[in-house]
Amino acid sequence: MTTRAFDVVVIGAGIAGATAAAHIAAERRVALVEAEDAPGYHTTGRSTALWILNYGPADVRAMTALSRTFFEAPPSGFSETPLMNPRPVLTLATAAQEAGFRKMLAQSRGTRELSAAELKQRVPALRPGYAVAAAIEDDTFEMDVAALLQGFLRQLRALGGVLALRSRAGRIERRAGEWHVEVSGGGIFSAPIVVNAAGAWGDEVAALAGVAPLGLQPKRRTALIIDPAPWKVSDWPAVSDAVTSWYVKPEARTKLLVSPAEETDMPPHDAAPEDIDIAIAIDRMQQALDIEVRRVEHSWAGLRSFTPDRSLAIGWDPKAEGFFWSVGQGGYGIQTSPAQGQLAAALVCGREPGEALGFAKLVDPARFTR
Repeated sequence: MTTRAFDVVVIGAGIAGATAAAHIAAERRVALVEAEDAPGYHTTGRSTALWILNYGPADVRAMTALSRTFFEAPPSGFSETPLMNPRPVLTLATAAQEAGFRKMLAQSRGTRELSAAELKQRVPALRPGYAVAAAIEDDTFEMDVAALLQGFLRQLRALGGVLALRSRAGRIERRAGEWHVEVSGGGIFSAPIVVNAAGAWGDEVAALAGVAPLGLQPKRRTALIIDPAPWKVSDWPAVSDAVTSWYVKPEARTKLLVSPAEETDMPPHDAAPEDIDIAIAIDRMQQALDIEVRRVEHSWAGLRSFTPDRSLAIGWDPKAEGFFWSVGQGGYGIQTSPAQGQLAAALVCGREPGEALGFAKLVDPARFTR
């Protein structure tokens, strides 16, 4: 079998792997290996893709904030289309949810409460009596995930990096200071450093390398597309309830994306939606919004993978030399991707992580073995 030598081998070409590889390639020779026929096939390609500052734990919010300037002004030639499109996020509170809603509102940045009149203007399909309060985060936006992913892959190739598709990692061994990653098709990629960015398969990749798992838990999330006519939804905000048991978001100008926002524990696999979750999504949405669902035009599911404490895991394994983790993105991977890539590259290349220094310890995988 042919062995190709690099400085760093990144496993997984979703947003975590592509971002890390693109940033590392500025300083090291990088190979990005992917099991599927296309990068971003699983979770990355199935994201709702909203940038929300007040979303996730402290480390996620910090990385989300650091990533904003990249979305506003990506490097020259990174993308032919804008990476962001304004889309406010509106949160509704039922009577049972109001106490938690008030606490959330007090802890949020840039979120304001809406009057009943403005709420009705923003979401005219809202059923009377559903919400006792509402708040909106105006400074949020949709992200063009395809353009973002392809931009990082283009950056990787421009810097001399290699993308190897249909290259599922098999045996992973460390010999004489080098990791040897055998992939489907018979090739071997070797490097002193392996970056595990395999998403839902992160613990499985670690097991192949003889590295202790972090305890990643993939969770299924379902989404579907409906036609909300006669309602014109293109200017609506994204809408959810205060405990995020459902949400909707305008899609493709005239359609509406609906999700039950479920988190069903799953093993790593090519996730597919189940009829019960589709029915739950429609029911929860219709309790709040007067929208007739004549048919479901399209549905899908993806896996959002979380560490035991639901924060990110970006850093060196404390016991396996040269083994680097970039996993546990949960539902935050797209909006934090620029900052994640910068942090991973700094740590892999032995540099100070700059603005990320303040929360690098929060995402250190060693916290799970201490």
